[in-house]
Amino acid sequence: MIAEMSILAVLAIPLLGSVLTAAMTSPRKMEIVYLLSAVASLVAALWLAAEVATHGTVFWLDGFLYADSLSALMVLLTSFVYLVTAPYAVGYFRHDERYAEKDQIFGESNDAPTSRAKLRKYYALVPLFAFCMFLVAVSNNLGVMWVAVEGTTLASIFLVTFYARPTSLEAAWKYAILGGVGLSMALFGTVLTYYSAYQVLGGDSLSALNWSVLVDAAPRFGHPAMRLAFILVLLGYGTKAGLAPMHTWKPDAYSEAPIPVAILMATAVLNCSLYALARFYVLTSRCLGPGFASQLLVLFGLLTVGIAVPFILVQRNYRRLLAYSSIDHAGIMVLSLGFGGVLGPLGMLLHMTFHTITKPLLFFCAGNGQQHMGNDSLRKGPGGLLHVLPVSAPLFLLGALAVTGTPPFSMFQSEFMVLRAGFAAQQTGLVMLFAAFLVAIFCGLFYHVSQLVLGPSTGVPRGDSSRWKTYPAIGLAGIVVLLSFWLPAPLYSLVENAARILVVNP
Repeated sequence: MIAEMSILAVLAIPLLGSVLTAAMTSPRKMEIVYLLSAVASLVAALWLAAEVATHGTVFWLDGFLYADSLSALMVLLTSFVYLVTAPYAVGYFRHDERYAEKDQIFGESNDAPTSRAKLRKYYALVPLFAFCMFLVAVSNNLGVMWVAVEGTTLASIFLVTFYARPTSLEAAWKYAILGGVGLSMALFGTVLTYYSAYQVLGGDSLSALNWSVLVDAAPRFGHPAMRLAFILVLLGYGTKAGLAPMHTWKPDAYSEAPIPVAILMATAVLNCSLYALARFYVLTSRCLGPGFASQLLVLFGLLTVGIAVPFILVQRNYRRLLAYSSIDHAGIMVLSLGFGGVLGPLGMLLHMTFHTITKPLLFFCAGNGQQHMGNDSLRKGPGGLLHVLPVSAPLFLLGALAVTGTPPFSMFQSEFMVLRAGFAAQQTGLVMLFAAFLVAIFCGLFYHVSQLVLGPSTGVPRGDSSRWKTYPAIGLAGIVVLLSFWLPAPLYSLVENAARILVVNP
């Protein structure tokens, strides 16, 4: 019973935080509840991970909710991002409040009630957003998982429109249309999977769509239906993850959403989408053999990494630059899963873990630069951040080195694992092409960030005065450096056990 309560805690804490903040009018009380919710969510995630490490799997409500090592890893990564963005969000929105009249942050009317209404919108929606992402990870039923993914879309659409600018509304509209089409395809793929399972298991039980039941019966599923189901699921959840050519919503949404929301979308939402795709990959591979699904994943993964290259090289906006970086890393993770074997899933989940920890640092520094300089352009004179942001600027450079897989940072280790998986799968030509893409992305991203950080002084006064915004960046940078030399054994064990779930023998 204690183990089952860990799943309840993971879901109940953010949901309670959302309800409480929605009923509040004081911004400071909202901040306190929001911070407590984030801290408690990480504690609950660690509790769930410990129970999974002890029992292997945790069930609740007759298996309706289910957590294995893969679920526990997703919950832990999501709660980590939820926590690190929480204090930063406090400082970020306090800056917006302070300069609301000057920057017209809150629209035409800058009175206090309007500000409080928008803050309440953020502090109520983000815990709800987190609840949906946690539900994705612990849903045993594939239909409920789809509903949870749809919930993340609905919550994030309203957060993308936070500033109510025309560009924000346009970005949210594009996100809603493409996301809706994508998730419709994912739903059809889920229905086809149910159809395949019905022929084998019968459809009289609510467990007919439970992954824990389907994974054992998958070898007996109908082959034509599962082929079509996986194609639809790949297109559907691939759209949510930002795989090419369904990636076009990402740069607009990331550049218009508040920085904390962009971080959640670039890491936790990406992870949830790939998690859902990976679950269907296992079912399809057990039914058809690993060849069919792996070939599609390798194709879409390599295409995604390749499409990110020219956009990173010519980018003029550093928040959009980070969006294309996230597209690149989505492609890397899908490519690694497609390479298969033992190393492919392990490389994917290691890369997911390191990307989740590293990418928020870049967004923190980008947000500090945008708020201090007044724009996020790489061409309109925001260069020389080192002269005005003595803390954020060098951390921006460090984050750029880390996220591009520069030795000895941890993402070099995971990218090397992906390369090893490709060689093990005897995909030498594709591995060499992938390596060339990585070199080009490193050159483009590091060039832009170094120009931004090391450029000439613009005469703007020095900043980095907000502890709420600088301390999270400093702490996260410390974690990034630490992980470059030491990966805690319990975390690696969790990643390794999660990867075993995704290993499909030929």
